Amino acid sequence: MKTEIYIFRFSLLLLIFAVIFSCRKSIENPNQQQNNSTHSVQTIPYPEAPLKGCSYAPDYGDSIIYPQATTGNDYFVSPVNSPGSGTYLSWPEGLAINSSTGAIDVTQSDAGERYDIGFVKNGTTDTCITSLIIGGVSYMDSVYVFDNNESQVYPYYDANPYSPFVCGWGSTLPGSCKFDVTGSANNMNVAVDQNNGWIDLQKTLSSGAFGPAPYDGEQISTDIYYRLNNASNMALQHIQVNILYYYSKSQIPSTLLNSLNTKLNNSLQNALIVKSGSSRPPIIIITRVN
Repeated sequence: MKTEIYIFRFSLLLLIFAVIFSCRKSIENPNQQQNNSTHSVQTIPYPEAPLKGCSYAPDYGDSIIYPQATTGNDYFVSPVNSPGSGTYLSWPEGLAINSSTGAIDVTQSDAGERYDIGFVKNGTTDTCITSLIIGGVSYMDSVYVFDNNESQVYPYYDANPYSPFVCGWGSTLPGSCKFDVTGSANNMNVAVDQNNGWIDLQKTLSSGAFGPAPYDGEQISTDIYYRLNNASNMALQHIQVNILYYYSKSQIPSTLLNSLNTKLNNSLQNALIVKSGSSRPPIIIITRVN
């Protein structure tokens, strides 16, 4: 009888400790998420009547910020002026910005993007907008038709599709860049030129990236790590790219095609690619025929 009582008491103690531990864990996790939320993406809609040129607009010292290599720490940039107390927002998603201080974690932000940073000063309801670019590489959201001799995807730099090539053909510093430095794209059979970042879609398809029998709508995703010999001083950067396969362009769903065309047009107009949600990763679609 005593043995049964001891077993019961021991089991009860184990149950109490388990409940306490689970409660503690459930309390700690939300706090951790709250701390991280200062550097998370924004879900607030883009303002209908944003203001530009405000006297208290946050100033980051330049219109383009480049990632930099650091030792064991992320690279942060804060406003060089004193806008005062208020709330910082950003569009599109992808900018790691502290909502209270405006400090940007450049290392954790999507590079090669144009952002609008909104600042709402305490005591006001107006959203003052500052535009900022995080320097780096991006690829156009687009459809490539092999029958039209479209098989090479070229990177563009610093959110400007008309900027001179930093790497490869036409570059003033040929051979100075390194792409797919970790081999992550090559491991996925995605053919990325290591000197200029060009993606060879024909080679990617023939190398088996989609397997022996690609099907309509099949998608692969790969990270491309790179270093640029520009103001980033060869800091390691990366971009994720999604590549989809359809046999013909006519088989691409109209909603997807319209979304790609909108993002492509915004890129060519040097505008924000999207004002809600995320513009990353870029979507590249392979088709054999129109």
